[in-house]
Amino acid sequence: MQIDEQELKKKLTAEQYHILREKGTEAPFTSPLLEVHNKNVMFKCAVCGSQLFAADTKFDSGTGWPSFDEALPGAVEFHKDSEYGMERTEVTCATCGSHLGHVFDDGPSATTGKRFCINGACLLAEKK
Repeated sequence: MQIDEQELKKKLTAEQYHILREKGTEAPFTSPLLEVHNKNVMFKCAVCGSQLFAADTKFDSGTGWPSFDEALPGAVEFHKDSEYGMERTEVTCATCGSHLGHVFDDGPSATTGKRFCINGACLLAEKK
């Protein structure tokens, strides 16, 4: 997907652009999406609108970022991230390549065991 970065800078807030396109991170406990518990919501990429996470995969991890135990099939891609002296797995939108957050192996053991720790600024919550 071709993205016009200048148009994107006009569409997104400065914080969204920094997180999505420059791999930034929002401050914990600042996303209004932490309070979204409606099961009739689909979480989409703020850049391209692709569906990423179903509402029934969202859980309260206590970390301060919206967390999900799985992404929709084929919706995200994974990349090794060795920044800041840590070994992590970055999560990006499979359609537009925008940075979303990271995935960890400390999620709910009753489901996938995964915790997709996603910046709320990267997501749009839209009713199904």
